[in-house]
Amino acid sequence: MLKQTLLAGAFVLGSLASHAQAISPTPDQIKAYTSGWKGERSPDGRPRVSDAILARLKNISMEEAWGVLRNKGYHNQFEGEWQLIHNDSTMTGRVVTAQYMPSRPDLQDLVKETGKKEGRVQTGGTNSWPIDVLKEGDVYVADGYGKIADGTLIGDNLGNSIYAKSKRGVIFYGSVRDVEGLSEIKGFNAWIKGQDPSYIQQMMLTNINTPIRIGRAVVLPGDVVLAKKYGTIFIPAHLVEELVLTSEVTALRDEFGHLRLREGKYTPGEIDTKWSDAIQKDFLNWVNNYPGKLPMTKKELDDYLKERNY
Repeated sequence: MLKQTLLAGAFVLGSLASHAQAISPTPDQIKAYTSGWKGERSPDGRPRVSDAILARLKNISMEEAWGVLRNKGYHNQFEGEWQLIHNDSTMTGRVVTAQYMPSRPDLQDLVKETGKKEGRVQTGGTNSWPIDVLKEGDVYVADGYGKIADGTLIGDNLGNSIYAKSKRGVIFYGSVRDVEGLSEIKGFNAWIKGQDPSYIQQMMLTNINTPIRIGRAVVLPGDVVLAKKYGTIFIPAHLVEELVLTSEVTALRDEFGHLRLREGKYTPGEIDTKWSDAIQKDFLNWVNNYPGKLPMTKKELDDYLKERNY
């Protein structure tokens, strides 16, 4: 029995050591993190939410997205109080995560040696490694543990590389340098906790595409991010499509309700509680004659409303 216990312990320790010596999880490990997703995946295993859903997500308000996630039991997906390079920008994309920590020589040596064995670029700093894996539609999200001075994860050179690969910006729980140069990259934006002219020092990359913490939010590789000047919400991939449709219908209901309140047709109490049969019928008639272009297909809307409890 003792021998079996020792062997089991040795196996666990060996597995952990093997695990620690990889910069990124295997595709199968990422699939395990994101097992709720049943659709297409990137070669690295991350969920690949469609570009069409990413585009529709841009029009969803933070409150609507947050409300859907809370109702699903996801209470730790929002982080606010960001500094933005461009305040009027909205960004959506598929998350690539990176974890940084204060430097420790023995661990840093292991990271560099591991990266060398994996064929990662050895010139420059390891803070370029997450950029090397980016594809179009990806958003580089990094936990820089809030370090500002000497914690600048990128400047304008790396910023140009990020945008060239992803056509997106970054979200750093940390800082950047050369904001003036970064601001000149057309289409690029950064959600950061600060900026500083210093170079990155006494700080090391430990992992790419592992679960990370961004302030009060838990972020997994392949999450979809909705980033606005009001904050960032990290959405599990398997919930994005439902979240978008639910939020779009909520926005239509609000538009209808506000219109009827301005017209004086209904009281606030009638609109704010479960709708009567008459209001439901009025809403469906209004939707069927919607003056603009609906954000979803008519079939999507009809299927959703069939299950709707007003």
